Amino acid sequence: MPPRPRPPRRTPRGVVYRRRLAALAVLVAGFAVAWFIVSSFRGGKHAQTTTAILPAKPFRVVFPEGFTRAQMAQRVGVVARIAQREKGKPTRLRTRSYLTATSRARLEPGFGRHSYPLEGFLFPATYDFVARTTSAQLVAQQLKAFRENWAKVNLGYARSKNLTAYDVLTIASLVEKEAVAPEDRGKIARVIYNRLHLGMNLGIDATTRYGLHIPPTQSLTDSELASTNPYNTRNASIIGLPPTPIANPGLASIQAAAHPAAGPWIYFVRKPDHVHHFFTASFAAFQAYKAAHGFG
Repeated sequence: MPPRPRPPRRTPRGVVYRRRLAALAVLVAGFAVAWFIVSSFRGGKHAQTTTAILPAKPFRVVFPEGFTRAQMAQRVGVVARIAQREKGKPTRLRTRSYLTATSRARLEPGFGRHSYPLEGFLFPATYDFVARTTSAQLVAQQLKAFRENWAKVNLGYARSKNLTAYDVLTIASLVEKEAVAPEDRGKIARVIYNRLHLGMNLGIDATTRYGLHIPPTQSLTDSELASTNPYNTRNASIIGLPPTPIANPGLASIQAAAHPAAGPWIYFVRKPDHVHHFFTASFAAFQAYKAAHGFG
C-alpha cells in the first residue's frame, strides 16, 4: 500500500494574529503616506490643511421699541466703539453712516407708490454684526424685519375707518411713545381714533417734543405749546396725525394701532404710578383727575 500523506501542519493561532496586525499596519501606513502627498500638492503646507478657520464671533446691537432714527444712530456709534475696543480693530458701523443710510425716502411694499422717510420702518429688535458689516447692511436687516412683522398685521378695520397703512404706522408710533403698560396700548389707540373721528387735535406731548426736539425730561413752555410746527398736536388748530411717525414701533403697538380697544374715551392722563393711564370720555372728569393728582 502506498504511504498515506501527512496532514498539513497548522500555524499557531497567535502567529496568524500577529501576521494580520502587521499587514494592517502596513496598509494604514500606506494610506497615511498617500494622504500626505495629496495634501501637500493641494494645500502646500500640511498644517494649513488641518487647521479649521472659525467664523468671527458677532457683536449685537439692541434697538428698544420706541427709539427714533436719531437714537438708533447714536446707539450704533456707541456699540461700534465698544466692539472696536474688544476686537482691537475698527468696525465699519458709524453714527454718521447710519444716518446717511437712513436719510433717503423709499418705497415700501404695502404702502402704495409714495416714498416715505424711514422713521417708523426701522424695526426695533436685536441685530448681530461683525467688523465688516456696513450701516447699509444693518438697515437692510431692519427693513426686512419690518416687512416680516408688518405682514402679520390685518389692516381691514383701519381701512374701514379710512386710514391708510402709513396712518396706522404713524398711530403705532404715538402709541409706542405714550404707552408704558401693555394693556394701555389699545386704549390709547382708541383715543386717537376717536379724536380723529371728531375732528379734534390729538393733544399728544410726544409729537410736540419730536417736532421741536425737546427731551422728555424738559417741560414744554407756553411758546412751544403755541408753536405752529406741524408736529405740535397740542395746538388746537393743528388737526389730524403728524406728518410722519415719531418713533419706530414694535409689533404690539402696530397691532394696537390696527385694532384699537373698543371704548368712548377722548382723554387720557398718566396715573401717579407713572405706568398706567386714566381714560375718560368726559372733559370734566379729565380735569378733575388732573387736579386731584397735581397735574397742571
